[in-house]
Amino acid sequence: MTLQHPIPANGIAAPAAPAKPAGPGKLVRFGRYLRRHPSVAIGGGLLVLMALIGLFAPLLGTVDPTAISPSRRTRVPSELYWFGTDMLGRDIYSRVIYGARVSLLVGFSVAILASVAGLAIGLFAGFMRWADSIVMRIIDGWMSIPPILLAIALMALTRGSIGNVILAITIAEIPRVARLVRGVVLSLREQPYVEAAVANGARAPRIIIKHILPNTFAPMSVQATYICASAMIVEAILSFIGAGVPPSTPSWGNIMAEGRALWQVRPHIILFPAVFLSITVLAVNMLGDGLRDSLDPRIAKRL
Repeated sequence: MTLQHPIPANGIAAPAAPAKPAGPGKLVRFGRYLRRHPSVAIGGGLLVLMALIGLFAPLLGTVDPTAISPSRRTRVPSELYWFGTDMLGRDIYSRVIYGARVSLLVGFSVAILASVAGLAIGLFAGFMRWADSIVMRIIDGWMSIPPILLAIALMALTRGSIGNVILAITIAEIPRVARLVRGVVLSLREQPYVEAAVANGARAPRIIIKHILPNTFAPMSVQATYICASAMIVEAILSFIGAGVPPSTPSWGNIMAEGRALWQVRPHIILFPAVFLSITVLAVNMLGDGLRDSLDPRIAKRL
């Protein structure tokens, strides 16, 4: 038996309710967000471009970046060798393109690992009152050592490899994230909704996961971009002084280290990797500035 809608006494059916207009699609909203925050669009676009360059390096007219040819040493940029060659006859264009993989891998890995470790330490120190003073005194001593010096000291204890470089820089960057998260947790811990949860008998893990952790993602994501940029610079410094990735691995720091002896006569050996490193770090910093402007409510109201 089918149900029928009742018919009014006048015999005229009531008009159907107008359909609720659909909101703008995700792509439209994303486009509006990029127009409001051009730093995110420019920085993110450059970073994606660098990532694609490193990912599709074999398809961009490159050759073996480790192939040595003494007969074509220190060639200047030309149609055959776009960025010239180094002292061993290796194609600088190929080495710079493949070097993007090392810098981006180190930057992203350090940002993720340092953020996760610093988040755990900051949550523990900020929410557990009895552990705050102990953990933060350790963090203060940790931060008293400049990150580059700490990374050099750690690399002196191990052999040069990408994994060891990532680990050394991560250990040096953890205190920055831990101190940031701890400050956020201290401010959130005094909020009324957290005090209400404590009064209702909620356990500390539940309060941290439900009320504290979600509010740390915005500042931590901004901090992660700055750590990514710092990690790329530190990796280049370590490679430049011979304490980073092995010399056989094409990285921007290694290329600049090998060309410093010929800087005055063949400046292109250092110029091209330095330009790529600068553009990548600039892109990450612009992305971080744009995320800070969009995630900070006080700044977003003025935009």
